[in-house]
Amino acid sequence: MSEDLIDEDEGPKKRVLSNSQVLGFVMRLWLRRPVLLAAAVGLMLVAIGFDLALPHAARMLVDAVTAGPANADAAWAAWALFVGVYLAFTVIRNIAFRFWNPLASRNMKELTDEAFKKVQSFSADWHADNFAGATVRKLTRAMWGYDQVSDAVVLWLGPAFLVLFGLSVMMILRWPAVGLFSLLAVTAYVATTLLMNKYYTRPANLKSVALDSRIGGALADAVSSNPTVRAFGAEAREEARIAEVSDAWRAAALKTWTRFMDVGLIQNVLLVILQAGLTGLLLRQWQAGRASPGDVAFAITSFMLMSGYLRNVGENIRMLQRGLDDVEDVANFARQAPQVRDVAGARPFAGELGEIVFDKVTFRYKSADEPIYQDFSLRIRPGERVALVGPTGAGKSTFVKLIQRLYDVQGGRILIDAQDIAHVDQGSLRRAIAVVPQDPALFHRTIAENIGYARPEATLAEIELAARRARAHEFIARLPRGYETLVGERGVKLSGGERQRVAIARAFLADAPILVLDEATSSLDVETERQVQAAMEELMVGRTTIVIAHRLSTIRSADRILVFDDGRIVEEGRHAELVGRGGAYARLHAVTQGAAE
Repeated sequence: MSEDLIDEDEGPKKRVLSNSQVLGFVMRLWLRRPVLLAAAVGLMLVAIGFDLALPHAARMLVDAVTAGPANADAAWAAWALFVGVYLAFTVIRNIAFRFWNPLASRNMKELTDEAFKKVQSFSADWHADNFAGATVRKLTRAMWGYDQVSDAVVLWLGPAFLVLFGLSVMMILRWPAVGLFSLLAVTAYVATTLLMNKYYTRPANLKSVALDSRIGGALADAVSSNPTVRAFGAEAREEARIAEVSDAWRAAALKTWTRFMDVGLIQNVLLVILQAGLTGLLLRQWQAGRASPGDVAFAITSFMLMSGYLRNVGENIRMLQRGLDDVEDVANFARQAPQVRDVAGARPFAGELGEIVFDKVTFRYKSADEPIYQDFSLRIRPGERVALVGPTGAGKSTFVKLIQRLYDVQGGRILIDAQDIAHVDQGSLRRAIAVVPQDPALFHRTIAENIGYARPEATLAEIELAARRARAHEFIARLPRGYETLVGERGVKLSGGERQRVAIARAFLADAPILVLDEATSSLDVETERQVQAAMEELMVGRTTIVIAHRLSTIRSADRILVFDDGRIVEEGRHAELVGRGGAYARLHAVTQGAAE
């Protein structure tokens, strides 16, 4: 299939890879461990040699038996050979698996790890466009898809083709008509299976796989939003929504399975033709005196061997296709370059002052027609407290995203401590910027792990000190398990104020030169706000601080207030100075004062 673009049910269009492209992705994983691969494949080839010898051993046994009891010694020798050949095949194949399984398990681990790493490298836009649950489903499906593809190709289809065509060639050399019929039947079986799989079953399977991902995304969306669902008494509505998605999957899956059954029926008809033709032709050879009873046994044994492999061919081509479809998303990820990536030779960010300079920056979101910043310039001095205010969409949050380099600018440059952030390592840059968001999202881990996330090597004493400075130690100490308390998904077991203080403790522990406070007290009650505000005041000491605020009462002490409007700074100054001017800030202040009354 060509690299056409198809629409998924959710998110952006994705590029569909051909089977050969996905298989190439899997084969590159095999080649990472050439010794294990060579040992497994080499032993498998030896086992195939013994499998090919089985019909000959059966022929020798039958011919020896038909010679009568006087030929008992030869018969027993043929019996020993018959048993020995099958035993050797079984033992050597088992040994081959002992090399193949370590290769498979390591590759499956690396595929998952690397796919997760790649997904993490994608931009904020990419993650906003894709359901988290669907992405998780794609990663886990790909791991098992790799297993299906690898087993199908190396352990089943490869040996099957060697045995099938090997037996046909051996029969051509002895009975040309019989061998040619066998070769024709095998070729027809394989070609029919491949063509029907590509043009008949795969399109249906791709749709059912996409709907499977959609189920994962819809379930994750509903489960993670369970408090909202309950708040609106919308359980039945969500159940109906999930039922609609799962019903679409049911219809697509049923269509896929029916098509697989249709292909299976055709395959079984071809097997009957092979059985009738192979044994019938050998009977005619026997009738004409050109074949012994052992030769007939050879034909019967060959058919049993071939029919077993052909059934495996049908099953494993279907398994191969399902596996390729499951791996396709991750193979696609591997081909995508991160939207924001480090330049070659990017050096670690090294800075402790926190000076921020926007130098004629131009930036436009991919979904916007016009840039939000055009030749935008600004300098924030080391240790300065700067507040960003203005209406929604004015460019305040974009400012913070750009200094974190969550997006690349289209023009100009951003300097932090005289370093162009486009030329430094992203991870080291973001570790130099501590962010306390309006609604902190905590991991479903312990409180200690959540605070320590800022600095994994921190001791428990350092974590406790950060919690004390954030006014969080008291409520943590009252919990039955203290710092070992699990906070629930996104921290749902904690109140808003408790989550804020954990986030502030994390920022204390990070000890970054730049601090971003994004409406950190807007949703708190008055008493909790006082505690959080006191913690933030201590946290701001000695750091360059950027405060995004709608409640202007929280920024009176800022060294400088920047009033944004449509990506431009329309006013700047201190609180009293701006109120006295009677401009945009004064109007915002009057509105907030009126709201407070």
